[in-house]
Amino acid sequence: MQRRPSYRRDVGLRPSLRSRAYSAVLRLMLRTRVTPDTDIAALRRRFEKFDARGVALDRSVARTAVLCGDVPGEWLSVPESRSERVLLYLRGGSFAFRFPNAHAALVARMCRRLHARALIPDYRLAPEHPFPAATDDCHAVYRFLLAQGIAPRNIVLAGDSAGANLALVTLQRARSAGEPLPACVVLLSPALDCTMGSPSMAHFDGVDPMLRLSALLVLRKHYVPAPELYTHPEVSPLFGDFRGFPPLFFQVGSTEMLRDEAIRAAEKADAAGVDVELELWPEAPHVFQIADFLPEASIALAHIARFVRMRTGWADLAR
Repeated sequence: MQRRPSYRRDVGLRPSLRSRAYSAVLRLMLRTRVTPDTDIAALRRRFEKFDARGVALDRSVARTAVLCGDVPGEWLSVPESRSERVLLYLRGGSFAFRFPNAHAALVARMCRRLHARALIPDYRLAPEHPFPAATDDCHAVYRFLLAQGIAPRNIVLAGDSAGANLALVTLQRARSAGEPLPACVVLLSPALDCTMGSPSMAHFDGVDPMLRLSALLVLRKHYVPAPELYTHPEVSPLFGDFRGFPPLFFQVGSTEMLRDEAIRAAEKADAAGVDVELELWPEAPHVFQIADFLPEASIALAHIARFVRMRTGWADLAR
């Protein structure tokens, strides 16, 4: 019997009733099929209207628009924030969509636990702006932070889904450019392999309540029109070099289509000598941390806070 690696943890919790109900609701809400004929811009506007109406932020959350060079974004802070501590959060959305309020609410909860503020870039989206527009924007924003005098040891890089892809690509670019790297990186349900060759992609298609392989294939073509780029490390960072990376923390659902991409990335990081932790959450839906009403989400954020505090030296904030 193969021994489970020490960096991997299968979270020993049964899926909560709320989590099961949330998955059922996701299946109903996301019945819209993305096909080659889908108007992505129109669908994006529909999602943004739903996000604006359906997600309310706590009044204590402050959001301030900022221009990071040529890239728009927003600073987010809560009363507990300390200005020298920065969470650079790259939000997901299949490289084509944005959910500003939902992600701001998630990031605000992370900031409360870390006593940090956050910078959330509004990077360019496909199909209007295919690869490498998003990767260029995210790296530019990281450079913006360094130029502002933020100490790399006080920067935490994080992202979910496509945003986690961009986080690893930003890390690869910064290392190649000889730039100082952030203290650590948090990757939620990461989408890291544009070939979509992981067994879980096929095995959980139809089981995963949020993602569909048919839709991912369409969205991939919008983001990367040239198939020969699918294995390029800046498209699929799973195929990049992980040596010299700062500590990495992965969380993914055990029945997500993207599960194996997190597992493979953690394996590669460990083999490269990187400090890595991987958590598999039983039957948790894609980026479940965004649903604040789930007990799993609260526990997961506590685990993220523990990891970050231990790698940043912010342990004085432990509660």
